[in-house]
Amino acid sequence: MTTQSTTVPRHVLPVLVLAQFLGTSLWFAVNAVMPDLQRELGWATSAVGTLTSSLQFGFILGTLVFALLAIADRFAPRRVFLVCALAGAACTVGAWWTVRDYTALLAWRFATGFFLAGIYPVGMKIAAQWYTRGLGAALGLLIAALVLGSASAHALRAMGGALPWPTLMLGVAALAASGGLLLFFCTADPPGAQPRVTVLQWRALATLWTDVRVRSSVLGYFGHMWELYTMWVMVPLVLATRMQGAALSWMAFFVLGAGAIGCAGGGWVAQRWGSARVAGVQLGLSGLCCLAAPWAIGAPDALFFGWLLLWGVTVAGDSPQFSTLTARNAPPQAVGSVLTLTNSIGFAISIASILLFVSLAGHVPLGALLPWLAIGPALGLWALRPLWREETRRSSP
Repeated sequence: MTTQSTTVPRHVLPVLVLAQFLGTSLWFAVNAVMPDLQRELGWATSAVGTLTSSLQFGFILGTLVFALLAIADRFAPRRVFLVCALAGAACTVGAWWTVRDYTALLAWRFATGFFLAGIYPVGMKIAAQWYTRGLGAALGLLIAALVLGSASAHALRAMGGALPWPTLMLGVAALAASGGLLLFFCTADPPGAQPRVTVLQWRALATLWTDVRVRSSVLGYFGHMWELYTMWVMVPLVLATRMQGAALSWMAFFVLGAGAIGCAGGGWVAQRWGSARVAGVQLGLSGLCCLAAPWAIGAPDALFFGWLLLWGVTVAGDSPQFSTLTARNAPPQAVGSVLTLTNSIGFAISIASILLFVSLAGHVPLGALLPWLAIGPALGLWALRPLWREETRRSSP
């Protein structure tokens, strides 16, 4: 890993952020066009949930395979990112080609999720190679790009009448491919990067539970993942109590996209406060937003939308700081594998949470259901205590 005694070229971070945004746009290509496909092909409303879960399962398997085989640490991360961006783009073209075959579409989305394992975590690995100092700020911008990509599905849905679904799908495939090419040809390996490993790093992966610092950040991240994606899935249901149509989609875009403010702003503040404290404050605030749901759902419009926007900012804003803490404390030769395995477990937790809360949403009022999301932030804050105390001691005069 570079020592950062050498100045990082100014173009590296913008290229990384843009490439991450373009590459992860694959995540939402089908979600954005599902209303059109449902109308044209007569699919049930539940189809979007099944397709989303298919991609998530592909991502979990991909991250598990990439971690156990140490792909991001055995091979040049830029090359891994390029190959996976091109492969994911090809899968999206395949999904477009066979879109009327629901089974084939499920398979293509699963494969897309698998290759996303070489984009999102690998992008963080590349950032960790370049930025040994200021990593929290760099990852804040990087994950802000992912958050905006997540929110963009709602913006695309709001504009869906102006763009036919084949154009959207093929356009996303082209964007993802260009992201891989951009990163590969416009950046280089950082000077002084660690030699790539040639054996599997089982002991390094075991630091998720044997190293107190890694365990603290990883368990905090798992608590965050219990809440994050389920909140994103539930936002349209909450908004549907007050609006519908394009207005609902635009508001969902703003609520989810607000997380980019939490990511980028949290990264800036972390350079002064420390990543553990920034992650803890945002995790605590998002947990309070969960608990406030019974009152906020029936509140006047100003309080209702203010609550959702605050929740959108804080529910995602802690993510880059958890990744920063894990990258800093993981064994240097296995940062990519540790981050990837952490993502794999975290997304498995998110699927369990989504399936549970979506199934209960049909039987339990939202005001009574959403507070249970606070279980994740509460457990995450408990796990984060060792790193919080460590940062507090270091900052004391």
